[in-house]
Amino acid sequence: MNEKPDLHYEYQVGGSLPVDAPTYVRRQADQDFYDGLKAGEFCYVLNSRQMGKSSLRVQTMARLQQEGFACAAVDVTAIGTANITPKEWYFGIIDSLVNSFELYNNFDSYEWWMSHELVSPVQRFSKFIGEVLLELIDKSIVIFIDEIDSVLALPFNIDDFFAVIRDCFNQRADKPEYNRLTFALIGVATPSDLISNHLRTPFNIGRAIELTGFQLAEAQPLAVGLETQTENSQALLEAVLSWTGGQPFLTHKLCKLIKNYLNSTSIVPSADWVANLVQEKIIDNWEGQDEPEHLKTIRDRILHSDQRASRLLGLYQQILQHDEITSDDSPEQMELRLTGLVVKQSGKLKVYNRLYQSVFNLDWVERQLANLRPYSENFKAWEDSVCQDESRLLRGQALQDAQTWAAGKSLSVQDYRFLDASRDLEKREFERNLAAEKEANQILSAARQKAELALGEERVAKQQAQKIRRMTSFFAGVSILLALGAGVFAFHQLRQVEQANNLANANISSASADLLLVSNQEVKALLQALRAGQALKQIDKSARNQKDTQAQVITALGNVMNDAREYNNLSGHQNWVTSLSWSPDGQILASGSADSTIILWSRNGKKIATLEKHSKNVNSVSWSPDGQTLASGSGDKTIKLWNRDGKLRKNLTEHKGYINGVSWSPDGKTLASASQDKTIKFWSRDGKLLKTLEGHEK
Repeated sequence: MNEKPDLHYEYQVGGSLPVDAPTYVRRQADQDFYDGLKAGEFCYVLNSRQMGKSSLRVQTMARLQQEGFACAAVDVTAIGTANITPKEWYFGIIDSLVNSFELYNNFDSYEWWMSHELVSPVQRFSKFIGEVLLELIDKSIVIFIDEIDSVLALPFNIDDFFAVIRDCFNQRADKPEYNRLTFALIGVATPSDLISNHLRTPFNIGRAIELTGFQLAEAQPLAVGLETQTENSQALLEAVLSWTGGQPFLTHKLCKLIKNYLNSTSIVPSADWVANLVQEKIIDNWEGQDEPEHLKTIRDRILHSDQRASRLLGLYQQILQHDEITSDDSPEQMELRLTGLVVKQSGKLKVYNRLYQSVFNLDWVERQLANLRPYSENFKAWEDSVCQDESRLLRGQALQDAQTWAAGKSLSVQDYRFLDASRDLEKREFERNLAAEKEANQILSAARQKAELALGEERVAKQQAQKIRRMTSFFAGVSILLALGAGVFAFHQLRQVEQANNLANANISSASADLLLVSNQEVKALLQALRAGQALKQIDKSARNQKDTQAQVITALGNVMNDAREYNNLSGHQNWVTSLSWSPDGQILASGSADSTIILWSRNGKKIATLEKHSKNVNSVSWSPDGQTLASGSGDKTIKLWNRDGKLRKNLTEHKGYINGVSWSPDGKTLASASQDKTIKFWSRDGKLLKTLEGHEK
């Protein structure tokens, strides 16, 4: 006979479970924690949030009290961390211990505190342990300090606090009464977080308690609430654990969802039914359904720091791509583990469960990395080309901006590869340009030498003419003839000088054309090449045996004509062009037209793409400062955001009139738009409306 489950049996989602909660699941950690503290070991339970740490503390504390231990629990968050002084904080710790141990009848904490005002707060805390607790309490003492990671947010150095706890352990060698005192630290941290100053002795005492997810055999108390049919409860529990991996919070939440549905339906649930429930009630629109917060807590812990987020996302991306990676307990891996998203098993890091993998999938990682990287589109295109497309690498100002952004951050391995490849490409291009400039200088030097040689020949001709004039004492007829001959010779020599100058000019102009062409100054290069050609025309055929010069000029003209393009005659629009905008790197020109289209042109005049999503004339186009986003405003009352390849990313429709202009802020974070509706609107980079400015009358 099938029986409905006990309707009063409740799963608690979030918070510490009461000591008598029927849904509490005992794990190996329960026994390890109890045994360690009972034996006087200092223990710490350091794990991600919502893993059942506080519930474990409640259960263990109750067991020890039944054994005759004096136990106290200090919740650090209850004392506070904001705008608090060391005196206030340490007094709060002492007052909390007095309250937990019920010492108010024979101890005045305020009077004691004031009587020791000549010593520092941390010394008072140390004296309180040795002179008050161990004197007034004759039992074994266990002090549980919960939410220990909260101390990391205190506005003063907290290393001394943990140094006192460690000192209590060290005191056991000289003062036997300290053997009765044990501490248990609970929170989201690593042991290295507890004493951060590397010059001090690290917090290297105590026993780490490993807190793992629920195993099927351990999780049997949870099956009670799933017993719609006796033979089906175990299958349901297995289906739940297959999604949650035994993560305590998610396991309780999913069990509660199933129980609520089963109380109102006669359906016979199956593993597929559980999968549909998980998809509908947890995964779909997870940010809107995440109550109490759990998935958003994981997200926020990953993204809380721009300096670390890229590195953590890159590390997590590797795990998703390869299913697992080798665990090395590096600071980055430990930090990722503390988010709760991944778990260490058999020396490998893996995603904790199927549910996390469905929510925080590769697409989610790519979106977050894209939001972080100022060069995300170039990076993705480079990756898609198997890291071969050098045209996607950064150069010039874009590379400088990326390096400025990356400074001080811990990035993914692939990010560093991309930036290194960009730097290497820029170095190679610089060296290539330097070599071209050196070659041009050599050509110029050779031309100067030829010109100097011609001038030397001119001087020799003049000297010879002077010698001839000194021979006028000879026969007049002979003198005249010799003079005429010298004149012809001199004229010939002067003509050679002129030819040498023309050769030099041709060489210099052709070399300048090559240099300007290397520097992407095609129009100036064309002018210089034409000058070289003009100089070449002035050289007599008899002098044109200077084949090297002629070849250089012809080559320069050919190079320029092959590379130069006519920049003022780009045809492609069907109506007048209303707006132009160059990308910051000078590689792409965007033109907006009354034909409702935008055309992207390369710097050599080649059409890259035609963007046709607007329905009326395009009045304004504007590239963002990083060159990754093009904004366009149109008479169809919309603003559209396009990526560098011309793919539509966002359609902004808040204006009530046609758009007159769009313009990016210098930092690229804000887009301004002006409209015929008499307003100016500010938009975020991702298209969110930030502000509307009103005041114009027309």
